[in-house]
Amino acid sequence: MITGSGGFFVPRGDGMEYRIERIGREDWERLRTIRLAQLLDTPMAFGEPYEYARIQGEGNWRARTDWLNEPGRVGLVAVDGTDQWVATMLSTPSIKAETVDLIGVWVDPAHRGRERGVADALLDAVIAWARDGGARWMLLGVHEANHRAAAFYRRRGFTYTGGETPYVLDEAARILEMRLPLD
Repeated sequence: MITGSGGFFVPRGDGMEYRIERIGREDWERLRTIRLAQLLDTPMAFGEPYEYARIQGEGNWRARTDWLNEPGRVGLVAVDGTDQWVATMLSTPSIKAETVDLIGVWVDPAHRGRERGVADALLDAVIAWARDGGARWMLLGVHEANHRAAAFYRRRGFTYTGGETPYVLDEAARILEMRLPLD
């Protein structure tokens, strides 16, 4: 199980390590910072405009970290050697039985790449958390134009279900559903 500060380490061949930690209720300012970076870097990956997120006050950000700490939810971050949050991955209960949704997936461009292992380490931690909670399936939605993310998910065993929905910020675009069996 992932706990608060401390987490666990992901060693790399070049000596650099990343810590995987759970987002705590007190982490609202750090969550705000990384969320704004996400929305600037990959706006299509999220259903929230940067301008909206930027003007949200402390109460909104505290509500987000509170929400992530409710039962059945997890928010994880990868922390680099300088104590900076460089990636996120969140999971929440799905409307489908025995299923969790994977959301909020992002890795800072300077920390991307299979050789760094950040996305893989976060996904391994979320999968372990979901299995411990009894989930049998993990679902996610990926923007049809986000080929980099889709390739990562396919490499990790996710397959397209055929389900799709309009993208909330541009109904001409589609969000494609992918699923991973957890048992």
